[in-house]
Amino acid sequence: MLARDDNQTVKILHVETGRHFLGGPQQVVYLINALRERGHDNILVCPPNSGIDGFARMAGIQVQNLFCAGDLDLPFAYRLSQFLKEEGPDVVHCHSRRGADLLGGLAASYADIPAVVSRRVDNTEMRLLATLRYKPFRKIIAISETIAAVLREHGVEDERISVIRSAVDAQAFAVEPDREACRAEFGIKEGDFTIAAAGQLIPRKGHRYLLEAVANLAHSHAPLRVVIFGDGYLTNQLRAQAASLGLGGVVQFAGFRDDLDDFIACFDLLVHPALAEGLGVAVLKAAAAGVPVVAFDAGGLKESVKHGETGLLVKTEDAEALQGAISSMIDDDEARRRMGAAGIKRMRAEFSIATMADQHVALYESL
Repeated sequence: MLARDDNQTVKILHVETGRHFLGGPQQVVYLINALRERGHDNILVCPPNSGIDGFARMAGIQVQNLFCAGDLDLPFAYRLSQFLKEEGPDVVHCHSRRGADLLGGLAASYADIPAVVSRRVDNTEMRLLATLRYKPFRKIIAISETIAAVLREHGVEDERISVIRSAVDAQAFAVEPDREACRAEFGIKEGDFTIAAAGQLIPRKGHRYLLEAVANLAHSHAPLRVVIFGDGYLTNQLRAQAASLGLGGVVQFAGFRDDLDDFIACFDLLVHPALAEGLGVAVLKAAAAGVPVVAFDAGGLKESVKHGETGLLVKTEDAEALQGAISSMIDDDEARRRMGAAGIKRMRAEFSIATMADQHVALYESL
């Protein structure tokens, strides 16, 4: 147990092996910065030239680069265990999959240092694999109640599960965005109703349902402009679908943008048609920026969107229902303003970085 008084610090070694600077790695940077402000020591272990590597260094975070090829990279576990013995942290916090959880837990056990792991996805896995993956960890942090339920179904004991939801830097969205620059960047004309979608272009993000819904709306609710942010192996397939639906002048595939936070407030609506979602960082950011959300009623989206208050939730995999919800939002300016204001208020009250960091500190000290 970490016996500490108010003047002592906790030393946390964070392990994040993701290649790209997506929602999860950004949460790690939020957390480390907040922990530093509270006087705690942090070291980040990540692969060289990964997305988080550059962002963390720019933020002044102490970084140790260790290459990780995935769950079977046992040399990574050995190198990490040796580094743990050298640094002697009080806690190891593993933040991602792709080796960080399975091998990070193994390394922490070998170095005899208490470890916790964050789980950000709600997909299922074999019970045996889940048992092996989570056995080394004192606590498993679920970013939503939905993920906590999945962990219980996998056989993880309830007393080892803690729910700490992802956070959003609401203050960063308090600055008025450069709407002229946004219009110029994405070819938006005066009077266009603008929809944003943000997420990897992979099946579970459900972009095909968005395109089906927009195909009908483009005729009844012109002028309409849809900008899809993100990359993935479905890029060409989704582009072909958009073209076949005659959406060439309506839908733009903008790719992955690490400056999305600068633009999100310029849109009228965020549509998030994910079929499975841990919580949905893009949804949290949209709400913090005052942008209402239309999403499928899937996974943790039930927690990130308050139906009828900050956005609308519809039946999963139902393009017609998605179309109806988007249509109602286009037609009701007052509802959008009300939901946008409610989203800002809720993000500041319930999803602050300060709250998230304090919950982590309490967890670390409880070990």
